[in-house]
Amino acid sequence: MTIEQARARDAADPLRHLRDRFVLPEGVIYLDGNSLGALPRATIDAGRDMIEHQWGERLIRSWTEGWMASPARIGGKIARWIGAAPEEVIAADSVSVNLFKFIVAALRHDPARRVVLSEAGNFPTDLHIAEGAVACVPGASLRVVERDALGDALDGDVALLLLSHVHYKTAERFDMGAWTRRAHYAGALVCWDLSHSVGAIPVDLAAAGADCAVGCGYKFLNGGPGAPAFLYVAHRHQAAWGNPLSGWMGHAEPFAFADAYAPGAGMERWRSGTPSMLAMGALEAALDAMADVDPAALEAKSAALFDMFAEAGDALGLECIVPRKADARGSHIAFRHPQAEAVMRQLIAQGVIGDFRTPDVLRFGLTPAYTGFEDIARATQMLGALLAPADCTAGPASV
Repeated sequence: MTIEQARARDAADPLRHLRDRFVLPEGVIYLDGNSLGALPRATIDAGRDMIEHQWGERLIRSWTEGWMASPARIGGKIARWIGAAPEEVIAADSVSVNLFKFIVAALRHDPARRVVLSEAGNFPTDLHIAEGAVACVPGASLRVVERDALGDALDGDVALLLLSHVHYKTAERFDMGAWTRRAHYAGALVCWDLSHSVGAIPVDLAAAGADCAVGCGYKFLNGGPGAPAFLYVAHRHQAAWGNPLSGWMGHAEPFAFADAYAPGAGMERWRSGTPSMLAMGALEAALDAMADVDPAALEAKSAALFDMFAEAGDALGLECIVPRKADARGSHIAFRHPQAEAVMRQLIAQGVIGDFRTPDVLRFGLTPAYTGFEDIARATQMLGALLAPADCTAGPASV
C-alpha cells in the first residue's frame, strides 16, 4: 500500500477521530501501545483537577467525596470491556499482586487440589508470582508445561489453570470459552490474565463462564505508567472466596479500626491497601475518554491494521509468528529476525517505536484507537529500507 492509499484509508476510517484524543509526538510512529498506551488528552486536565482541586483544595475531604468509592466505580467502567457486570470488577493494586491473591484463594478453595497449572513461556510475572504463591501454601506446587500439553496436564490435582488470554510475544489467543469449559470439566478453576487483550479485542468473561480474571490498566486502556490493575470475580464465587491479603481497605468496616478482620461484601473484600489516587484518577480519565467506543469496532480495525502489516512483512521475507486468523490472535504483530535487537534499535532511532523480545522477535503493537494506516505504511517502508542492505550492526535495542 502506498502512502497515498494509506492516507485515503485513514480518511475513510470510522475511528479516525479517536486519534485526536491522544498526545502523539510529532515525527514519531508509536507501535508500542501494547507495552504502554499513549497519553489521552483528557488525562492532562483530569490530572490537574486531581492535584490542584481534589488534593490541593479539598485535601482529606476528597476521600468521602469520591476517592473511597473509586476502585468500585472504575471497576464498573472496565466491566464493559471484559463482558462483566459492574459489581464483578474492582480496580486495585497490580497484576502481580492480584495474581497472588487469586492463586492462594484458589488453593484454599479446595484443599484436596494442590496444583497450579500454567503454560511454559507465559508472561514472566505470571509464572514468578505463581512460584512464590504456591510456596506460601503447604503442599502446593506449580506445574508448567508447553501449550500443546496443557490438556493432558489438566488432571484431578489441579486447583487453578492460569492462562494469559493473549500471549505477550506471539499474540496467540486462547479460546476462552473452550478452555474454561475444559478446566471446569476437570474440576479446576481458571484465572485469565487479560493484560494483552483488554481494550483492543472483545472479551466476554460471562459468556465464557470464567471464574476470575486480572488485567492491567497501562497498555490498551491507556491509564499511564504503572496504572492500577483490576480483578474480576464471578458472582457465584464472591461470597465463598477470601482475599489472602486482608488489608484494612478490604474490611467490612475499615473505619471501625477493629483488631479482627471481617471481609467486605462482594468485590470490596479484594481491596487491600490504600489506593494511589493520582494513578486511579489517570486511569479513570482514560476510560472516560473511550467510553463511547464499541470494542467490536476496535477489533475490526485491529484486524485491518494487522493484515496490512502482515502483507508488508511477507513482501520483506519476514517470518510472522502471530496467527493469521483474526479470532486466534490479539492486537500486535511479531516477526522473527536473526538481528531483531539491532533492527529495532535502528527503527527506534528513526522514530518508529516498537519493541524487541528475546531472543529474536520484532514486536509491533497495533492500538486501533490511535494507530493509522499511514503509520503502518511508513513503518514498513522504513523496516524494508533497514533490511535491504542486511547490515544491522547497532547495539542493544531499547525495550
